[in-house]
Amino acid sequence: MTLTKINDLLGEKAEFLLNHQPKISKETLHLPGPDFVDRLFTGSNRSNQVLRSIQTLYGHGRLSNTGYLSILPVDQGIEHTAGASFSPNPIYFDPENIVKLAIESGCNAVASTFGVLASISRKYAHNIPFLVKINHNELLTYPNKFDQILFGSVEDAWNMGAVAVGATIYFGSEESSRQIIEIAAAFERAHELGMATVLWCYARNNAFKKDGIDYHVSADITSQANHLGVTIQADIIKQKLPENNGGFTAINFSKSNPKMYSDLSSDHPIDLCRYQVLNCYSGRIGLINSGGESKGASDMAEAVSTAIINKRAAGQGLIMGRKAFQRPMKEGIELLNAVQDVYLNKEITIA
Repeated sequence: MTLTKINDLLGEKAEFLLNHQPKISKETLHLPGPDFVDRLFTGSNRSNQVLRSIQTLYGHGRLSNTGYLSILPVDQGIEHTAGASFSPNPIYFDPENIVKLAIESGCNAVASTFGVLASISRKYAHNIPFLVKINHNELLTYPNKFDQILFGSVEDAWNMGAVAVGATIYFGSEESSRQIIEIAAAFERAHELGMATVLWCYARNNAFKKDGIDYHVSADITSQANHLGVTIQADIIKQKLPENNGGFTAINFSKSNPKMYSDLSSDHPIDLCRYQVLNCYSGRIGLINSGGESKGASDMAEAVSTAIINKRAAGQGLIMGRKAFQRPMKEGIELLNAVQDVYLNKEITIA
Protein backbone atom coordinates (compact mmCIF):
# COMPACT_ATOMS: atom_id res chain seq x y z
CA MET A 1 0.00 0.00 0.00
CA THR A 2 1.46 3.33 -1.09
CA LEU A 3 1.54 6.45 1.04
CA THR A 4 -1.05 8.00 -1.31
CA LYS A 5 -3.45 5.12 -0.62
CA ILE A 6 -2.75 5.38 3.09
CA ASN A 7 -3.53 9.11 3.01
CA ASP A 8 -6.79 8.40 1.18
CA LEU A 9 -7.70 5.72 3.72
CA LEU A 10 -6.96 7.96 6.70
CA GLY A 11 -8.72 11.01 5.29
CA GLU A 12 -8.78 13.87 7.80
CA LYS A 13 -6.65 11.85 10.23
CA ALA A 14 -3.66 11.69 7.84
CA GLU A 15 -2.08 15.01 8.83
CA PHE A 16 -2.85 14.37 12.51
CA LEU A 17 -1.03 11.01 12.53
CA LEU A 18 1.70 11.40 9.93
CA ASN A 19 3.17 14.74 11.02
CA HIS A 20 2.91 14.73 14.82
CA GLN A 21 6.09 15.32 16.84
CA PRO A 22 6.01 13.62 20.27
CA LYS A 23 7.09 15.13 23.56
CA ILE A 24 9.58 12.31 24.21
CA SER A 25 12.39 12.52 21.67
CA LYS A 26 13.16 9.36 19.72
CA GLU A 27 16.83 10.09 20.42
CA THR A 28 16.27 8.98 24.02
CA LEU A 29 14.92 5.55 22.97
CA HIS A 30 16.30 2.29 21.63
CA LEU A 31 14.62 2.16 18.22
CA PRO A 32 13.51 -0.78 16.09
CA GLY A 33 15.78 -1.82 13.25
CA PRO A 34 17.30 -4.77 11.39
CA ASP A 35 20.00 -5.13 14.07
CA PHE A 36 17.60 -4.90 17.03
CA VAL A 37 18.30 -8.39 18.42
CA ASP A 38 22.07 -7.97 18.13
CA ARG A 39 21.97 -4.47 19.54
CA LEU A 40 19.65 -5.03 22.50
CA PHE A 41 19.76 -8.71 23.48
CA THR A 42 23.35 -9.88 23.04
CA GLY A 43 24.37 -7.89 26.11
CA SER A 44 21.56 -9.34 28.20
CA ASN A 45 21.33 -12.55 30.21
CA ARG A 46 19.49 -14.36 27.39
CA SER A 47 21.23 -17.58 26.34
CA ASN A 48 22.37 -18.41 22.82
CA GLN A 49 19.30 -20.60 22.38
CA VAL A 50 16.97 -17.80 23.47
CA LEU A 51 18.73 -15.34 21.15
CA ARG A 52 18.17 -17.74 18.27
CA SER A 53 14.47 -18.02 19.14
CA ILE A 54 14.04 -14.25 19.39
CA GLN A 55 15.81 -13.81 16.06
CA THR A 56 13.57 -16.49 14.52
CA LEU A 57 10.54 -14.36 15.40
CA TYR A 58 12.08 -11.18 14.00
CA GLY A 59 13.48 -13.02 10.96
CA HIS A 60 10.33 -14.56 9.47
CA GLY A 61 7.61 -13.39 7.10
CA ARG A 62 7.14 -10.19 5.11
CA LEU A 63 8.68 -8.09 7.91
CA SER A 64 11.71 -10.36 8.18
CA ASN A 65 14.79 -8.58 9.57
CA THR A 66 13.18 -5.14 9.68
CA GLY A 67 12.88 -4.99 13.47
CA TYR A 68 9.10 -5.18 13.21
CA LEU A 69 6.59 -7.93 13.97
CA SER A 70 3.24 -8.97 12.55
CA ILE A 71 1.74 -11.80 14.60
CA LEU A 72 -1.60 -13.57 14.10
CA PRO A 73 -3.14 -14.39 17.52
CA VAL A 74 -6.09 -16.79 17.69
CA ASP A 75 -6.80 -17.81 21.27
CA GLN A 76 -10.32 -16.38 21.22
CA GLY A 77 -11.83 -19.87 21.09
CA ILE A 78 -11.14 -19.94 24.81
CA GLU A 79 -10.98 -16.26 25.69
CA HIS A 80 -14.27 -15.31 23.93
CA THR A 81 -15.80 -18.79 23.23
CA ALA A 82 -15.35 -20.61 19.95
CA GLY A 83 -18.93 -19.96 18.83
CA ALA A 84 -18.74 -16.22 19.35
CA SER A 85 -15.31 -16.02 17.72
CA PHE A 86 -15.64 -18.33 14.71
CA SER A 87 -19.32 -18.06 13.75
CA PRO A 88 -18.56 -15.06 11.47
CA ASN A 89 -16.24 -17.39 9.51
CA PRO A 90 -16.64 -21.08 10.50
CA ILE A 91 -13.59 -22.29 8.56
CA TYR A 92 -11.50 -21.22 11.57
CA PHE A 93 -13.03 -23.88 13.79
CA ASP A 94 -10.40 -25.96 11.92
CA PRO A 95 -6.98 -25.02 13.38
CA GLU A 96 -5.20 -25.67 10.07
CA ASN A 97 -6.89 -22.64 8.52
CA ILE A 98 -5.56 -20.45 11.33
CA VAL A 99 -2.01 -21.47 10.47
CA LYS A 100 -2.68 -21.13 6.73
CA LEU A 101 -3.88 -17.55 7.26
CA ALA A 102 -0.69 -16.69 9.15
CA ILE A 103 1.51 -18.26 6.46
CA GLU A 104 -0.32 -16.85 3.45
CA SER A 105 -0.33 -13.33 4.94
CA GLY A 106 3.41 -13.43 5.69
CA CYS A 107 3.18 -13.11 9.48
CA ASN A 108 6.26 -13.44 11.68
CA ALA A 109 4.49 -16.02 13.85
CA VAL A 110 1.16 -17.61 14.72
CA ALA A 111 0.02 -17.40 18.35
CA SER A 112 -2.60 -19.81 19.62
CA THR A 113 -3.54 -22.40 22.22
CA PHE A 114 -1.93 -25.71 23.14
CA GLY A 115 -4.73 -27.59 21.39
CA VAL A 116 -4.73 -25.57 18.17
CA LEU A 117 -0.98 -25.72 17.59
CA ALA A 118 -0.55 -29.29 18.84
CA SER A 119 -3.17 -30.55 16.38
CA ILE A 120 -1.09 -29.49 13.36
CA SER A 121 2.42 -29.17 14.83
CA ARG A 122 4.16 -31.92 12.85
CA LYS A 123 2.93 -30.41 9.59
CA TYR A 124 3.62 -26.73 10.28
CA ALA A 125 6.07 -26.15 13.17
CA HIS A 126 8.99 -25.92 10.74
CA ASN A 127 7.10 -23.60 8.36
CA ILE A 128 6.17 -20.73 10.67
CA PRO A 129 7.25 -19.90 14.24
CA PHE A 130 4.78 -21.12 16.87
CA LEU A 131 3.93 -18.91 19.86
CA VAL A 132 2.00 -21.01 22.37
CA LYS A 133 -0.34 -19.12 24.70
CA ILE A 134 -0.03 -21.01 28.00
CA ASN A 135 -2.78 -19.39 30.11
CA HIS A 136 -6.32 -18.21 29.47
CA ASN A 137 -9.50 -16.78 30.91
CA GLU A 138 -12.18 -19.49 30.46
CA LEU A 139 -15.80 -18.39 30.12
CA LEU A 140 -17.76 -21.55 31.00
CA THR A 141 -17.88 -21.03 34.77
CA TYR A 142 -21.21 -19.55 35.86
CA PRO A 143 -21.33 -16.79 36.76
CA ASN A 144 -18.38 -15.81 34.58
CA LYS A 145 -15.21 -15.05 36.45
CA PHE A 146 -12.13 -13.31 35.12
CA ASP A 147 -8.86 -15.05 35.89
CA GLN A 148 -5.94 -16.33 33.84
CA ILE A 149 -5.17 -19.98 34.55
CA LEU A 150 -2.48 -22.25 33.12
CA PHE A 151 -3.71 -24.68 30.46
CA GLY A 152 -0.49 -26.66 30.05
CA SER A 153 3.24 -26.75 30.63
CA VAL A 154 6.15 -24.91 29.11
CA GLU A 155 7.70 -28.31 28.35
CA ASP A 156 4.67 -29.25 26.24
CA ALA A 157 5.09 -26.07 24.18
CA TRP A 158 8.78 -26.87 23.70
CA ASN A 159 8.00 -30.46 22.65
CA MET A 160 5.66 -29.31 19.89
CA GLY A 161 8.44 -27.15 18.42
CA ALA A 162 7.35 -23.74 19.70
CA VAL A 163 9.79 -20.86 19.33
CA ALA A 164 8.08 -18.86 22.09
CA VAL A 165 5.49 -18.98 24.83
CA GLY A 166 3.00 -16.25 25.61
CA ALA A 167 0.93 -15.48 28.67
CA THR A 168 -1.47 -12.89 30.06
CA ILE A 169 -1.36 -11.21 33.44
CA TYR A 170 -4.37 -9.22 34.64
CA PHE A 171 -2.48 -6.46 36.44
CA GLY A 172 -4.64 -4.79 39.09
CA SER A 173 -6.90 -7.81 39.63
CA GLU A 174 -7.27 -9.71 42.89
CA GLU A 175 -5.46 -12.64 41.28
CA SER A 176 -2.57 -10.63 39.85
CA SER A 177 -0.03 -11.57 42.53
CA ARG A 178 -0.54 -15.27 41.84
CA GLN A 179 -0.39 -14.69 38.09
CA ILE A 180 2.87 -12.71 38.37
CA ILE A 181 4.48 -15.52 40.37
CA GLU A 182 3.19 -18.22 37.98
CA ILE A 183 4.24 -16.48 34.78
CA ALA A 184 7.61 -15.30 36.10
CA ALA A 185 8.39 -18.97 36.87
CA ALA A 186 7.04 -20.09 33.48
CA PHE A 187 9.15 -17.50 31.64
CA GLU A 188 12.23 -18.55 33.59
CA ARG A 189 11.62 -22.15 32.50
CA ALA A 190 10.99 -21.09 28.90
CA HIS A 191 14.33 -19.27 28.84
CA GLU A 192 16.04 -22.35 30.30
CA LEU A 193 14.67 -24.35 27.37
CA GLY A 194 15.72 -21.69 24.86
CA MET A 195 12.33 -20.19 24.01
CA ALA A 196 11.37 -16.52 23.75
CA THR A 197 8.66 -15.02 25.97
CA VAL A 198 5.76 -12.69 25.12
CA LEU A 199 3.53 -11.10 27.77
CA TRP A 200 0.00 -9.78 27.30
CA CYS A 201 0.08 -6.96 29.92
CA TYR A 202 -3.59 -6.29 30.54
CA ALA A 203 -5.17 -4.18 33.28
CA ARG A 204 -8.23 -5.66 34.96
CA ASN A 205 -10.26 -4.23 37.82
CA ASN A 206 -13.85 -2.99 37.94
CA ALA A 207 -12.62 0.11 39.77
CA PHE A 208 -10.66 1.13 36.66
CA LYS A 209 -13.92 2.41 35.15
CA LYS A 210 -14.99 5.74 36.64
CA ASP A 211 -17.38 8.50 35.57
CA GLY A 212 -18.00 6.79 32.25
CA ILE A 213 -14.29 6.55 31.35
CA ASP A 214 -12.53 3.21 30.95
CA TYR A 215 -9.05 3.59 32.42
CA HIS A 216 -8.12 -0.01 31.53
CA VAL A 217 -6.70 1.64 28.39
CA SER A 218 -5.13 4.59 30.20
CA ALA A 219 -1.53 5.31 29.22
CA ASP A 220 -0.28 5.54 32.80
CA ILE A 221 -1.86 2.26 33.96
CA THR A 222 -0.99 0.25 30.84
CA SER A 223 2.55 1.61 30.82
CA GLN A 224 3.16 0.53 34.39
CA ALA A 225 1.84 -2.91 33.43
CA ASN A 226 4.42 -2.91 30.62
CA HIS A 227 7.15 -1.99 33.11
CA LEU A 228 6.21 -4.92 35.33
CA GLY A 229 6.10 -7.24 32.32
CA VAL A 230 9.60 -6.27 31.25
CA THR A 231 10.73 -6.77 34.84
CA ILE A 232 9.74 -10.46 34.80
CA GLN A 233 11.84 -10.76 31.62
CA ALA A 234 9.31 -10.81 28.83
CA ASP A 235 11.17 -10.52 25.52
CA ILE A 236 8.21 -8.82 23.81
CA ILE A 237 5.38 -6.84 25.42
CA LYS A 238 1.85 -6.95 24.02
CA GLN A 239 -0.45 -4.12 25.09
CA LYS A 240 -3.69 -2.48 24.05
CA LEU A 241 -3.30 0.87 22.34
CA PRO A 242 -3.91 3.60 24.97
CA GLU A 243 -7.06 5.68 24.54
CA ASN A 244 -6.79 8.09 27.48
CA ASN A 245 -4.55 9.01 30.41
CA GLY A 246 -4.70 9.94 34.07
CA GLY A 247 -5.98 6.66 35.43
CA PHE A 248 -3.85 6.89 38.56
CA THR A 249 -5.12 10.34 39.46
CA ALA A 250 -8.75 9.77 38.49
CA ILE A 251 -9.05 6.57 40.50
CA ASN A 252 -6.71 7.92 43.21
CA PHE A 253 -4.44 4.93 43.64
CA SER A 254 -0.81 3.88 43.10
CA LYS A 255 1.70 6.72 42.63
CA SER A 256 2.21 9.30 39.91
CA ASN A 257 4.06 12.49 39.09
CA PRO A 258 2.54 15.49 37.26
CA LYS A 259 5.40 15.37 34.72
CA MET A 260 4.05 11.99 33.51
CA TYR A 261 1.15 13.89 32.00
CA SER A 262 2.68 17.28 31.17
CA ASP A 263 6.29 16.62 30.08
CA LEU A 264 6.16 13.00 28.92
CA SER A 265 2.78 12.75 27.21
CA SER A 266 -0.25 14.54 25.82
CA ASP A 267 -3.70 13.62 24.52
CA HIS A 268 -2.26 12.65 21.13
CA PRO A 269 -2.35 8.86 20.52
CA ILE A 270 1.30 8.80 19.41
CA ASP A 271 2.38 10.49 22.66
CA LEU A 272 0.26 8.04 24.67
CA CYS A 273 1.82 5.07 22.87
CA ARG A 274 5.34 6.48 23.14
CA TYR A 275 4.90 6.61 26.91
CA GLN A 276 4.15 2.88 26.73
CA VAL A 277 7.40 2.38 24.79
CA LEU A 278 9.31 4.42 27.38
CA ASN A 279 8.10 2.04 30.08
CA CYS A 280 9.44 -0.94 28.13
CA TYR A 281 12.88 0.09 29.40
CA SER A 282 13.09 2.91 26.85
CA GLY A 283 12.43 0.51 24.00
CA ARG A 284 14.95 -2.16 25.02
CA ILE A 285 12.02 -4.57 24.89
CA GLY A 286 9.72 -4.30 21.88
CA LEU A 287 6.12 -3.12 22.25
CA ILE A 288 3.47 -4.63 20.01
CA ASN A 289 -0.09 -3.32 20.21
CA SER A 290 -3.27 -5.34 19.76
CA GLY A 291 -5.61 -4.87 16.84
CA GLY A 292 -8.87 -4.97 18.80
CA GLU A 293 -12.25 -6.36 17.88
CA SER A 294 -13.68 -6.48 14.37
CA LYS A 295 -16.20 -3.73 13.62
CA GLY A 296 -16.77 -4.54 9.95
CA ALA A 297 -16.28 -1.97 7.20
CA SER A 298 -14.05 0.32 9.27
CA ASP A 299 -11.53 -2.43 10.12
CA MET A 300 -9.02 -1.59 7.38
CA ALA A 301 -8.80 2.10 8.28
CA GLU A 302 -8.62 1.31 12.01
CA ALA A 303 -5.91 -1.30 11.49
CA VAL A 304 -3.75 1.02 9.38
CA SER A 305 -4.24 3.87 11.88
CA THR A 306 -3.19 1.62 14.77
CA ALA A 307 -0.10 0.52 12.85
CA ILE A 308 0.89 4.12 12.10
CA ILE A 309 0.47 5.13 15.75
CA ASN A 310 2.54 2.18 16.92
CA LYS A 311 5.28 2.65 14.34
CA ARG A 312 5.61 6.41 14.75
CA ALA A 313 5.67 5.97 18.54
CA ALA A 314 8.66 3.58 18.14
CA GLY A 315 6.65 0.43 18.73
CA GLN A 316 7.53 -2.77 16.93
CA GLY A 317 4.34 -3.97 15.32
CA LEU A 318 0.84 -5.34 15.77
CA ILE A 319 -0.66 -8.61 16.97
CA MET A 320 -3.98 -8.66 15.12
CA GLY A 321 -6.51 -11.49 15.13
CA ARG A 322 -10.25 -10.85 15.00
CA LYS A 323 -10.07 -8.17 12.32
CA ALA A 324 -8.36 -10.77 10.10
CA PHE A 325 -10.01 -14.12 10.82
CA GLN A 326 -13.59 -12.91 11.20
CA ARG A 327 -13.79 -12.26 7.46
CA PRO A 328 -13.08 -14.30 4.30
CA MET A 329 -9.46 -15.49 4.19
CA LYS A 330 -8.60 -13.41 1.13
CA GLU A 331 -9.82 -10.25 2.86
CA GLY A 332 -7.98 -11.23 6.06
CA ILE A 333 -4.75 -11.58 4.11
CA GLU A 334 -5.29 -8.18 2.49
CA LEU A 335 -5.84 -6.55 5.89
CA LEU A 336 -2.74 -8.10 7.45
CA ASN A 337 -0.68 -7.15 4.40
CA ALA A 338 -1.93 -3.56 4.62
CA VAL A 339 -0.72 -3.38 8.23
CA GLN A 340 2.63 -4.87 7.25
CA ASP A 341 2.91 -2.33 4.44
CA VAL A 342 2.89 0.48 7.02
CA TYR A 343 6.05 -0.96 8.59
CA LEU A 344 7.65 -1.57 5.18
CA ASN A 345 6.89 1.96 3.97
CA LYS A 346 10.02 4.08 4.49
CA GLU A 347 8.01 7.29 4.10
CA ILE A 348 6.22 6.55 7.37
CA THR A 349 8.93 7.32 9.89
CA ILE A 350 9.43 7.08 13.64
CA ALA A 351 8.35 10.46 15.00
